[in-house]
Amino acid sequence: MPPYIVFDPATRRLRLDPHEPAFFQNPYEAYAFMHGASNAFFWEEFGFWCFGGFDDVNRLLRDRRFGRQNPAGIPDSRGIGQDRTHVKAFDGVEANSMLELEPPVHTRLRTLVNRAFVSRQVERLRPRVEALANELIDRFEPGEVDLLPAFASPLPITIIAEMLGVPVEMGPQLLDWSHRMVAMYMHGRTRESEETANRAAQDFSDFLRGYVAERRKRPGDDLLSLLIAAQEDGQKLSEDELVSSAILLLNAGHEATVHQTGNAVRSILAQGGDPRRFFTSPETTAATVEECLRFDAPLHMFTRYAYEEIEVGPGIVLHPGETVGLLLGMANRDPAAFADPLAFWPDRADQKNVSFGAGIHFCIGAPLARLELQVSLKTLFGRLPQLRLAEQPRFRDTYHFHGLETLAVHV
Repeated sequence: MPPYIVFDPATRRLRLDPHEPAFFQNPYEAYAFMHGASNAFFWEEFGFWCFGGFDDVNRLLRDRRFGRQNPAGIPDSRGIGQDRTHVKAFDGVEANSMLELEPPVHTRLRTLVNRAFVSRQVERLRPRVEALANELIDRFEPGEVDLLPAFASPLPITIIAEMLGVPVEMGPQLLDWSHRMVAMYMHGRTRESEETANRAAQDFSDFLRGYVAERRKRPGDDLLSLLIAAQEDGQKLSEDELVSSAILLLNAGHEATVHQTGNAVRSILAQGGDPRRFFTSPETTAATVEECLRFDAPLHMFTRYAYEEIEVGPGIVLHPGETVGLLLGMANRDPAAFADPLAFWPDRADQKNVSFGAGIHFCIGAPLARLELQVSLKTLFGRLPQLRLAEQPRFRDTYHFHGLETLAVHV
């Protein structure tokens, strides 16, 4: 047992501080221990039951007796205290976010937005993603480069901004708002981080409302115009829903992809040898990206609420409104689901993962994320096969968003 873990097999109660450096730098050591001890456990620090077995996570993501919408009516119940007036703007955005809603509202929103994210639509972006990846690499200064701000971050934020039709030069501001808002999902957040997230939500919403007004006057060939047109065609997409959808797509359209790009570069460089061997054809490139998603996922916990009394495992009964934690990163390393789960093995026969979720909340941007990763990684290593780490990268103290602080490389 790792020294930072206290686990009682009789009660299946786990004490593990998610801010423990040994854990967030390498959660897989703890996951491996828990796979051997119990794939289901009550995580004291979070205060709810968690599941880390691949089959359990896959099943519970699809189980309609659970959902994202809190039956108590509060979009995010992980507050510090009951008074939420100081996060009114944030709650307003969340209240209309399809990630936090269930059918029928979720179905209507997702059907509308999904038009832009089906594979055939996304595939048209391939030349643009490749051109942008080359453009970013061209800007690298000789010597040492931090790939996160120089490559991993600007690529997805530029693509999603262009898709939505918001100014690409707003990229840094959009990133700042996004980072402040996702801090609401971190373990151990503070009143200060809540107020900062609320201001970001307010500013983000104000910006988008202004932009929606412009787009109504001058529609373009972009997703924002498409959503506005759908609203005017009687699909009853309110302005609040429109703003929440745009914020969700901007935030989700880059946050996880940035982390996954950094994690993937780190994973590939750790294999040694010529990295181009992982990108010799469209098939090997796709397989490499799928293994990167399995091997070191960018999101490690996804929570859901029980909607009725449910026995989710032997001796584990959840009541309506209780939370369950689904550990995506742990499920992707389950020895019951994968041969040699700790090995980076792109051509494995059992290639699968739950990194994009499953069920009705399966990541709507998965085709876009896959394309961005395939094109950007192939371009990066094709252009710079001698790329190597300048220092051992360290992960941020942001479990459950698993991403690097920096990724310094010699180019």
